[in-house]
Amino acid sequence: MALSPRARKLALTAHVTASVGWLGAVAVFLALAITGLTSQDAQTARSAYVAMDVTGWTVIVPLSIASLVTGVVSSLGTSWGLLRYYWVTVKLTLTLLATGALILHMPPISHIAHAATDTGWSAGEFDALRTQLVVQSGAALLVLLVATALSVYKPQGRTRYGARRQRQERTLVRRAATQP
Repeated sequence: MALSPRARKLALTAHVTASVGWLGAVAVFLALAITGLTSQDAQTARSAYVAMDVTGWTVIVPLSIASLVTGVVSSLGTSWGLLRYYWVTVKLTLTLLATGALILHMPPISHIAHAATDTGWSAGEFDALRTQLVVQSGAALLVLLVATALSVYKPQGRTRYGARRQRQERTLVRRAATQP
């Protein structure tokens, strides 16, 4: 299903926008996680966790899903295909894993955000989770940077499926050229 040039550019623009937005939002999330962990001011730390919950559910989760969907549409509508090249397959896998991990880790973020709004909140109760949020958001940022690098550098190498499809396409072109 090849996209027209205009539709391909629209799909690519939507994908790049969602992906770059996701990357930027995760960078902000990391900054908030570090602030929540290191701030000496309780109000600042509490506000950071509430902001992380809002940012996660209203910005990061939708952008991750949009990045996944627009990436699949873009790959299926171009000659890159979804499973023809290793870089596309790896990027798809990273995006699926990152989106899944994000959705699984949002409830604990909501838990700490709700606890932070309680007047009896003590940051010490959540030390392990607070540290975990910094580590996980740093890892997420690294994964998204790897996916971005794959998109820019596009390392060569076809998957077995991609090589088989290429041979089939060449055979069809040869047959079409030899038929009267």
